[in-house]
Amino acid sequence: MADTPARRLLKFRILRYNPQDPASVPRIQVYEVEEADGMTLFIALNDIRERLDPSLQFDFVCRAGICGSCAMVIDGRPALACRTLTKNLSAETTLAPLPVFELIGDLSVNTGKWMRAMSERLETWAHTAEGNPDLGRIEAPMDADLAEKIYELDRCIECGCCVAGCGTARMRADFVGAVGLNKIARFRLDPRDTRTDADYYELIGDDNGVFGCMSLLACHDVCPKNLPLSTQIAFVRRKMAGEGLK
Repeated sequence: MADTPARRLLKFRILRYNPQDPASVPRIQVYEVEEADGMTLFIALNDIRERLDPSLQFDFVCRAGICGSCAMVIDGRPALACRTLTKNLSAETTLAPLPVFELIGDLSVNTGKWMRAMSERLETWAHTAEGNPDLGRIEAPMDADLAEKIYELDRCIECGCCVAGCGTARMRADFVGAVGLNKIARFRLDPRDTRTDADYYELIGDDNGVFGCMSLLACHDVCPKNLPLSTQIAFVRRKMAGEGLK
C-alpha cells in the first residue's frame, strides 16, 4: 500500500488590529493550519477562528463568490477568500484588510458604508419619466442582446476588490472607483433610464469621476467576476469627453 503523502502545514501571517480597542496596535500574528483537500482560504480562516483564536475578525456570508463579503488582500492582491484555493498559495501567506475602506477589525472592513455613499452620490437607480409608476403593470419587453449587456454589468457584487487595487482611490478619497463607473455604464445602457450624457457628466465628469482614472487597470485584473471594467471605463470616458467639449 502506497504511503499517503504528507499534508502541507500552511502558515498564515495575518495583520491584526482592532481600532475600537485603545490598547490594540497593528501587529502580524502567525497561525499554522494543516491543509486539506479542496481547502479554500475561507475554510482555513474558519479553522483558525474555531480552533486557535476566536477573536480573529473576518467577514463571510455566502461562501460562493456571490456576496463579496470575504474580500481581503492575499499576498498583496485583493481577492475573495472563498474563491481562493490554498493549493494555489505558497506555504506561507500574508493576509491584510482591504485598504481605502473603514477598518472594523483585523480582516474586516466596512465596504457597505463606502458603497452606499457612492450609490447615493451617483444616483444608481433607474430615473424614469413616470412620477408614480404602476407597479402592477407588465413591464415593456427589452431586446435580448441589450438585456444581456445590462446583466453582464449587473453581475458586480460590490466586493471592493477593484477599489482596493486602484491607485487613484489611494490618492483621491472622493474617487468613485471602477464600481461606480461600471454602474454609470449600466444605467446608461438601460432604456428605462431617462438621463442624458449631460446628466451623467454632472456626476462623473471630473477628476473624482471618470477623468481621474489613471488607466492602470488593476481594477480589471482583480475583479473576481471578470467584468469588462477597462472597456466600460474607456467607453464612458470617451462619451464624457465628448459631452465636455460641447
